[in-house]
Amino acid sequence: MASENLSIARPVLHEQVAHRLRQMLVEGLIPPGGKLNERTLCEELSISRTPLREAIKMLAAEGLVELLPNRGSVAVQLSEADVRHTFEVMAGLEGLSGELAAQRVTEAELNEIKALHYEMMAAYTRRDLSAYYQVNAAIHRSFNAAAKNPVLTATYNQVNARLQALRFRSNQDGDKWQRAVDEHIAMVHALEARDPAALRQVLMQHLDNKRNVVIEQLRSSRQPIFASPEGSSLSDSPFQTEGHAP
Repeated sequence: MASENLSIARPVLHEQVAHRLRQMLVEGLIPPGGKLNERTLCEELSISRTPLREAIKMLAAEGLVELLPNRGSVAVQLSEADVRHTFEVMAGLEGLSGELAAQRVTEAELNEIKALHYEMMAAYTRRDLSAYYQVNAAIHRSFNAAAKNPVLTATYNQVNARLQALRFRSNQDGDKWQRAVDEHIAMVHALEARDPAALRQVLMQHLDNKRNVVIEQLRSSRQPIFASPEGSSLSDSPFQTEGHAP
Protein backbone atom coordinates (compact mmCIF):
# COMPACT_ATOMS: atom_id res chain seq x y z
CA MET A 1 0.00 0.00 0.00
CA ALA A 2 2.84 2.39 0.87
CA SER A 3 4.50 1.89 -2.51
CA GLU A 4 1.17 2.50 -4.24
CA ASN A 5 0.73 5.76 -2.37
CA LEU A 6 4.22 6.88 -3.36
CA SER A 7 3.59 6.09 -7.02
CA ILE A 8 0.48 8.26 -6.94
CA ALA A 9 1.87 11.14 -4.89
CA ARG A 10 5.19 11.53 -6.67
CA PRO A 11 3.93 12.83 -10.04
CA VAL A 12 1.54 15.14 -8.21
CA LEU A 13 4.47 16.61 -6.29
CA HIS A 14 6.63 17.37 -9.29
CA GLU A 15 3.65 18.89 -11.10
CA GLN A 16 3.06 21.14 -8.09
CA VAL A 17 6.74 22.09 -8.11
CA ALA A 18 6.54 22.85 -11.84
CA HIS A 19 3.51 25.09 -11.21
CA ARG A 20 5.39 27.02 -8.52
CA LEU A 21 8.46 27.39 -10.73
CA ARG A 22 6.27 28.73 -13.55
CA GLN A 23 4.95 31.39 -11.17
CA MET A 24 8.49 32.32 -10.17
CA LEU A 25 9.53 32.59 -13.81
CA VAL A 26 6.48 34.65 -14.76
CA GLU A 27 6.82 37.08 -11.86
CA GLY A 28 10.56 37.54 -12.38
CA LEU A 29 11.64 35.87 -9.16
CA ILE A 30 13.81 33.76 -11.45
CA PRO A 31 14.91 36.26 -14.13
CA PRO A 32 15.43 35.42 -17.80
CA GLY A 33 18.93 34.02 -18.12
CA GLY A 34 18.96 33.25 -14.39
CA LYS A 35 20.36 29.93 -13.27
CA LEU A 36 18.02 27.60 -11.39
CA ASN A 37 20.07 26.83 -8.31
CA GLU A 38 18.92 23.38 -7.18
CA ARG A 39 20.13 23.73 -3.61
CA THR A 40 18.41 27.09 -3.14
CA LEU A 41 15.18 25.90 -4.76
CA CYS A 42 15.08 22.71 -2.70
CA GLU A 43 15.45 24.75 0.48
CA GLU A 44 12.86 27.34 -0.52
CA LEU A 45 10.30 24.77 -1.67
CA SER A 46 11.12 22.18 1.03
CA ILE A 47 11.57 19.37 -1.48
CA SER A 48 14.24 16.90 -2.54
CA ARG A 49 16.17 17.16 -5.78
CA THR A 50 14.27 14.37 -7.53
CA PRO A 51 10.88 16.15 -7.91
CA LEU A 52 12.71 19.42 -8.60
CA ARG A 53 14.64 17.90 -11.49
CA GLU A 54 11.49 16.28 -12.86
CA ALA A 55 9.74 19.68 -12.70
CA ILE A 56 12.65 21.38 -14.46
CA LYS A 57 12.46 18.79 -17.25
CA MET A 58 8.77 19.59 -17.66
CA LEU A 59 9.55 23.30 -17.97
CA ALA A 60 12.33 22.57 -20.45
CA ALA A 61 9.85 20.64 -22.60
CA GLU A 62 7.54 23.69 -22.47
CA GLY A 63 10.35 25.96 -23.64
CA LEU A 64 10.59 27.91 -20.37
CA VAL A 65 13.92 26.51 -19.23
CA GLU A 66 17.08 25.60 -21.09
CA LEU A 67 19.11 22.58 -19.95
CA LEU A 68 22.85 23.21 -20.29
CA PRO A 69 25.24 20.22 -20.43
CA ASN A 70 27.24 20.03 -17.18
CA ARG A 71 25.98 23.49 -16.16
CA GLY A 72 22.46 22.88 -14.86
CA SER A 73 19.51 24.88 -16.19
CA VAL A 74 18.66 28.51 -16.86
CA ALA A 75 15.45 30.44 -17.50
CA VAL A 76 15.00 31.05 -21.22
CA GLN A 77 15.80 34.60 -22.31
CA LEU A 78 14.16 35.86 -25.50
CA SER A 79 15.87 38.29 -27.85
CA GLU A 80 13.96 41.17 -29.45
CA ALA A 81 13.64 39.09 -32.63
CA ASP A 82 12.29 36.16 -30.57
CA VAL A 83 9.74 38.48 -28.97
CA ARG A 84 8.56 39.84 -32.31
CA HIS A 85 8.25 36.42 -33.92
CA THR A 86 6.53 34.79 -30.95
CA PHE A 87 4.02 37.62 -30.44
CA GLU A 88 3.31 37.56 -34.17
CA VAL A 89 2.30 33.91 -33.95
CA MET A 90 0.47 34.42 -30.66
CA ALA A 91 -1.60 37.27 -32.09
CA GLY A 92 -2.80 34.97 -34.85
CA LEU A 93 -3.65 32.20 -32.38
CA GLU A 94 -5.50 34.60 -30.08
CA GLY A 95 -7.39 36.08 -33.01
CA LEU A 96 -8.48 32.68 -34.30
CA SER A 97 -9.46 31.62 -30.78
CA GLY A 98 -11.68 34.68 -30.47
CA GLU A 99 -13.23 34.26 -33.90
CA LEU A 100 -14.17 30.64 -33.22
CA ALA A 101 -15.22 31.36 -29.63
CA ALA A 102 -17.70 34.02 -30.79
CA GLN A 103 -19.28 31.39 -33.03
CA ARG A 104 -19.21 28.46 -30.60
CA VAL A 105 -19.37 29.81 -27.04
CA THR A 106 -22.13 28.40 -24.87
CA GLU A 107 -24.18 30.49 -22.47
CA ALA A 108 -22.46 28.80 -19.52
CA GLU A 109 -19.03 29.57 -20.95
CA LEU A 110 -20.01 33.16 -21.59
CA ASN A 111 -21.20 33.57 -18.01
CA GLU A 112 -17.97 32.07 -16.69
CA ILE A 113 -15.88 34.47 -18.78
CA LYS A 114 -17.97 37.42 -17.57
CA ALA A 115 -17.46 36.28 -13.97
CA LEU A 116 -13.71 36.08 -14.53
CA HIS A 117 -13.82 39.53 -16.10
CA TYR A 118 -15.48 41.02 -13.00
CA GLU A 119 -12.89 39.28 -10.82
CA MET A 120 -10.11 40.72 -12.99
CA MET A 121 -11.59 44.20 -12.72
CA ALA A 122 -11.64 43.89 -8.93
CA ALA A 123 -7.95 42.96 -8.96
CA TYR A 124 -7.26 45.93 -11.23
CA THR A 125 -9.09 48.26 -8.84
CA ARG A 126 -6.86 46.99 -6.01
CA ARG A 127 -3.82 47.30 -8.32
CA ASP A 128 -3.04 43.69 -7.42
CA LEU A 129 -0.88 42.80 -10.42
CA SER A 130 -0.31 39.18 -9.43
CA ALA A 131 -4.02 38.42 -8.96
CA TYR A 132 -4.91 40.43 -12.06
CA TYR A 133 -2.44 38.50 -14.16
CA GLN A 134 -3.70 35.10 -13.00
CA VAL A 135 -7.34 35.91 -13.77
CA ASN A 136 -6.36 37.65 -17.01
CA ALA A 137 -4.54 34.52 -18.16
CA ALA A 138 -7.58 32.42 -17.24
CA ILE A 139 -9.77 34.65 -19.42
CA HIS A 140 -7.51 34.21 -22.44
CA ARG A 141 -7.46 30.45 -21.87
CA SER A 142 -11.26 30.51 -21.66
CA PHE A 143 -11.54 32.20 -25.04
CA ASN A 144 -9.32 29.48 -26.45
CA ALA A 145 -11.32 26.72 -24.75
CA ALA A 146 -14.57 28.17 -26.10
CA ALA A 147 -13.16 27.83 -29.62
CA LYS A 148 -13.41 24.06 -29.13
CA ASN A 149 -10.46 23.17 -31.35
CA PRO A 150 -7.98 20.82 -29.63
CA VAL A 151 -5.25 21.37 -32.23
CA LEU A 152 -5.54 25.12 -31.75
CA THR A 153 -5.42 24.68 -27.97
CA ALA A 154 -2.28 22.53 -28.06
CA THR A 155 -0.49 25.05 -30.28
CA TYR A 156 -1.78 27.97 -28.21
CA ASN A 157 -0.50 26.48 -24.95
CA GLN A 158 2.93 25.75 -26.37
CA VAL A 159 3.49 29.24 -27.78
CA ASN A 160 1.82 31.04 -24.88
CA ALA A 161 4.15 29.41 -22.35
CA ARG A 162 7.09 31.37 -23.78
CA LEU A 163 5.34 34.71 -23.34
CA GLN A 164 3.88 34.54 -19.84
CA ALA A 165 6.63 36.47 -18.07
CA LEU A 166 6.58 39.17 -20.76
CA ARG A 167 2.79 39.51 -20.63
CA PHE A 168 2.94 39.85 -16.86
CA ARG A 169 5.48 42.67 -17.09
CA SER A 170 3.61 44.57 -19.82
CA ASN A 171 0.97 45.82 -17.34
CA GLN A 172 3.32 47.59 -14.92
CA ASP A 173 2.85 50.98 -16.59
CA GLY A 174 -0.39 52.62 -15.39
CA ASP A 175 -1.60 54.00 -18.73
CA LYS A 176 -0.78 50.83 -20.61
CA TRP A 177 -2.48 48.75 -17.95
CA GLN A 178 -5.63 50.89 -18.35
CA ARG A 179 -5.53 50.38 -22.11
CA ALA A 180 -5.29 46.61 -21.62
CA VAL A 181 -8.32 46.73 -19.32
CA ASP A 182 -10.28 48.73 -21.89
CA GLU A 183 -9.42 46.12 -24.51
CA HIS A 184 -10.71 43.38 -22.21
CA ILE A 185 -13.99 45.24 -21.82
CA ALA A 186 -14.25 45.35 -25.63
CA MET A 187 -13.52 41.61 -25.76
CA VAL A 188 -16.41 40.78 -23.46
CA HIS A 189 -18.77 43.01 -25.44
CA ALA A 190 -17.74 41.35 -28.71
CA LEU A 191 -18.22 37.89 -27.21
CA GLU A 192 -21.65 38.81 -25.82
CA ALA A 193 -22.60 40.08 -29.28
CA ARG A 194 -21.17 36.89 -30.78
CA ASP A 195 -19.28 39.01 -33.28
CA PRO A 196 -16.36 36.91 -34.63
CA ALA A 197 -14.72 39.72 -36.62
CA ALA A 198 -14.81 42.18 -33.74
CA LEU A 199 -13.44 39.71 -31.20
CA ARG A 200 -10.68 38.61 -33.54
CA GLN A 201 -9.69 42.22 -34.18
CA VAL A 202 -9.58 43.31 -30.53
CA LEU A 203 -7.60 40.23 -29.48
CA MET A 204 -5.02 40.70 -32.21
CA GLN A 205 -4.72 44.41 -31.39
CA HIS A 206 -4.35 43.49 -27.72
CA LEU A 207 -1.41 41.21 -28.53
CA ASP A 208 0.16 43.77 -30.86
CA ASN A 209 0.02 46.34 -28.06
CA LYS A 210 1.56 43.86 -25.62
CA ARG A 211 4.38 43.22 -28.08
CA ASN A 212 5.05 46.93 -28.49
CA VAL A 213 5.19 47.47 -24.73
CA VAL A 214 7.57 44.56 -24.22
CA ILE A 215 9.92 45.73 -26.97
CA GLU A 216 9.83 49.25 -25.55
CA GLN A 217 10.79 47.85 -22.15
CA LEU A 218 13.59 45.78 -23.64
CA ARG A 219 15.03 48.82 -25.38
CA SER A 220 14.59 51.38 -22.60
CA SER A 221 16.82 49.61 -20.11
CA ARG A 222 19.12 46.63 -20.03
CA GLN A 223 16.83 44.55 -17.77
CA PRO A 224 13.80 46.62 -16.73
CA ILE A 225 11.30 43.77 -16.95
CA PHE A 226 13.39 41.31 -14.99
CA ALA A 227 13.06 42.91 -11.55
CA SER A 228 10.83 41.13 -9.06
CA PRO A 229 7.22 42.38 -8.59
CA GLU A 230 8.21 43.91 -5.26
CA GLY A 231 10.76 46.08 -7.04
CA SER A 232 13.91 44.28 -5.90
CA SER A 233 16.83 44.19 -8.28
CA LEU A 234 18.57 41.15 -9.67
CA SER A 235 21.22 41.50 -7.01
CA ASP A 236 18.52 40.70 -4.43
CA SER A 237 17.63 37.42 -6.14
CA PRO A 238 19.23 34.09 -5.15
CA PHE A 239 19.18 33.10 -8.80
CA GLN A 240 22.22 34.48 -10.62
CA THR A 241 22.15 35.24 -14.32
CA GLU A 242 24.45 33.34 -16.61
CA GLY A 243 27.61 35.31 -17.28
CA HIS A 244 27.40 37.41 -14.10
CA ALA A 245 29.29 36.96 -10.88
CA PRO A 246 27.23 35.70 -7.94
